[in-house]
Amino acid sequence: MTTATAPALPDRDQDRHAWVAPLVATVLLVILGPLALLFGGLSAMATDSCGPDDCPRALMTCLTAIYAILEFGGLVTLPAFVASWALPWQRRWSALRAWLALLAVLPPATVLLLVLLLVAP
Repeated sequence: MTTATAPALPDRDQDRHAWVAPLVATVLLVILGPLALLFGGLSAMATDSCGPDDCPRALMTCLTAIYAILEFGGLVTLPAFVASWALPWQRRWSALRAWLALLAVLPPATVLLLVLLLVAP
């Protein structure tokens, strides 16, 4: 006895492009993450000419922000990155997936922006 099964219909709520935002975040994190660690770590050399005690307050504030983001940015980046991949691949989660992917890239991009502000006179 054979039983006929109906062909599987495509799920109308399925998002075929759900992988785009997490993949873009992955590529950006592979590039920006190591650069942020390298240039953020080297940013302490900005105090070589003035010493840490005589440097302008703006420079020290920027360095403090860089090191705070380097230290605690992973607490934002890693969960947001994992969540952007782990959300169900349905259309109703597309906006949240894109925002989480953006949030994952934000800490290393902010570190690089602050380093560039240190370099620019």
